[in-house]
Amino acid sequence: MSEQATPRETASDRPGVAQPVPVRDIPEQPWGRVLMFAFALFLALMLAWEWHWRAFGSEGGSYRNSDSLWARERRRIDEGEGDATVLVGSSRLFFDVRLATWERLSGRRPIQLSFEGTSAIPMLEDLANDPAFTGKALVGVTPGLFFSGRARRGTAIKYYHEESPSQRVGQWLSMQIEPWLGFYEPDYALATVVERQDWPARGGQPVRLKVRRLSVSGPDRDTHLWRKVVDDPEYQALCRSIWMQNLGATDGPTPAQRDKLRDEQIARAVAAVAKLRARGVEVVFVREPSDGPYLENEDRNFPRATSWDALLAQTGAPGIHFQDYPDMQGLTLPEWSHLSVPDSERYTEALFRAYQALPGHPPATGAPTP
Repeated sequence: MSEQATPRETASDRPGVAQPVPVRDIPEQPWGRVLMFAFALFLALMLAWEWHWRAFGSEGGSYRNSDSLWARERRRIDEGEGDATVLVGSSRLFFDVRLATWERLSGRRPIQLSFEGTSAIPMLEDLANDPAFTGKALVGVTPGLFFSGRARRGTAIKYYHEESPSQRVGQWLSMQIEPWLGFYEPDYALATVVERQDWPARGGQPVRLKVRRLSVSGPDRDTHLWRKVVDDPEYQALCRSIWMQNLGATDGPTPAQRDKLRDEQIARAVAAVAKLRARGVEVVFVREPSDGPYLENEDRNFPRATSWDALLAQTGAPGIHFQDYPDMQGLTLPEWSHLSVPDSERYTEALFRAYQALPGHPPATGAPTP
């Protein structure tokens, strides 16, 4: 007859008696050397990652275009610069207007509050609701974004209103590191790099490429097109192919839906401009250059008469359209949507002249255009 096993005691069998703490012997190890090896391995891998992206063309000196960096510039209005010229728009106004050039011509540096992939309207509404803002607003109009209401980076506004002291400190600390590292860029995050490898398509679905890095930003969000987009034919072709897949998408709104969205966005702009003008803020709309298939797509989906002209007529605000100015023609747009650095400086000068030529503008206090 087999011997019965003794049942294992549990805590319920010993009420009021603490469970014994299990003890495991940890073997002696050269922990100092292990730690040094782990740190050396980390440093070697980080340097290899840095070398890889430097070789790819990512030089240092750029700052991450985060919501917190946007909030940092937005606070300038509430900290004594409410009478400044403020730029709100999409990536075109963001990349194509050089702050130093505008400062040289006007005598004062504007505040850059534009965001890539985002309609200007949410930012315009935020300024309209802030009585501290009494300056001037240049509002970029990228038709596919402005008249559709797309606001990919619209979270920055909420972030600005709710940013905590620790988040501000974190942004300051990050800015001490960012310009020294070539890999410290969202486009080079390991998860992002792995995701965009040439994996087999699942379920026969076409692979849609996400927008790659396009720009370089300074500490006050003075931003310009990355030289690789201009000088590297392969990278330029990649950027164009990404635009083409978006321009040719068939899953967008119908013409009727698009017209409805356009009218809704114009109504929002009308309300925001009315608020701003009621307290003396000047609002000027700016239609920045585009070219090639991008311009063709914009003209087809948002004809000037029913979009741009309607916006100016209903808001009563002046506008500067690049097609109306000879000195804004013949500019280089490597991927059809943004200007190369030399031409962004030329465009900024032309935009400033057009702005100064609007009725009621006093002469500029800065240096004249060479």
